[in-house]
Amino acid sequence: MDLTNLSSAQLRDLQKQLERELKKRESEDLAKAREQILAIAQSVGVPVKDLIGNAVRVKTGGTVAARYRNPADASQQWTGRGRQPKWVKEWVESGKALDGLRI
Repeated sequence: MDLTNLSSAQLRDLQKQLERELKKRESEDLAKAREQILAIAQSVGVPVKDLIGNAVRVKTGGTVAARYRNPADASQQWTGRGRQPKWVKEWVESGKALDGLRI
């Protein structure tokens, strides 16, 4: 298809048609995939939830170990990520190296 001879309006119309067709095809592909998954699950006698339950992994926000500790108050710790706590800023601004707070 030669697009060079189409006007801007014709190209926009073609773009809209493409977007509609893509959505339609994606929906059809998804429905077909669901049918295939259901057929496989039924053929082996396994519930779909069990079939895909172990395959789908959701990344959860894990905890990050603290890397720095306030020598004046051991309950104050920092992972080294995000904004520096006030006590870290004060430590660094006083001319001391951040490594002095490492755990």
